[in-house]
Amino acid sequence: MSLLDDVTRAATEAGDRLLSVWTPDARPADRQQMRVAALRNEELSGGPLKEALTALRPDAGFAEDDLPPGGGAWWVVDNAEGSVNHVHGLTEWGVSVALIEDGRTRLAVFRRPIGDLTYTAARGHGAWLNGRRLAVSTKQGLDIAVVGTGQAEAGQSRTYERIGRSITAMLDRAFLVRATVPSTFPMLLVAAGHMDAFWQYQPVLPGVATGALLVNEAGGLATTIDGRPWTPGSDTVLIAAPGVHGPVRDVLNGETGLGEVTRATAAAG
Repeated sequence: MSLLDDVTRAATEAGDRLLSVWTPDARPADRQQMRVAALRNEELSGGPLKEALTALRPDAGFAEDDLPPGGGAWWVVDNAEGSVNHVHGLTEWGVSVALIEDGRTRLAVFRRPIGDLTYTAARGHGAWLNGRRLAVSTKQGLDIAVVGTGQAEAGQSRTYERIGRSITAMLDRAFLVRATVPSTFPMLLVAAGHMDAFWQYQPVLPGVATGALLVNEAGGLATTIDGRPWTPGSDTVLIAAPGVHGPVRDVLNGETGLGEVTRATAAAG
């Protein structure tokens, strides 16, 4: 069995553990209840998943929000991607695993138990959903494009203005604009051709590593918002179908003045 198959099995088992405690009737009443449920999810999924991945690649470490300096092999894992949705009885949650070697994502798996959906990708071998090959959309331009962005992580107050301005700019240009959490889900939709572009400021690595490889392998582009190739640790991400990527990049950087906002924020530290 290949490494991708083994990782898929480990992610599926982790997803099954989360599914065993999920209910559509979940309605946390306060922040404390949300916190307790989220910690339960992390413990239920994380420990056994880490053990399984360590057994598969004992030489690989586990990266958190960013890769440590230097090369080597690193697992980038979200044990309960979209846990906030899980604890509210929503369906957009799952388990995300990517393996990065020497700064490049080698393989990725996203397991979504609700719907029995398994997304997989290996560099140079395409992106797949339950054995069906994925392909990004063939749209050209923004007039019928469905695009979206993701909410910033808590505490990233300096990104809020950029998010708001980007949504305002896109509302005037794209057919439909979405904003959602977690970031992996719209990236899966881009890889499958249901959406056409997704961008995010200050993304965390576990939220974008898997989706970026899936989109690349489905024929899309993964760059920073200013058009540089996306690499682990980039402070922005823009993924899109080829015919939509350029127009989205232009709106975010040129016509709205967001490039100036981005540079000013970066200069402020």
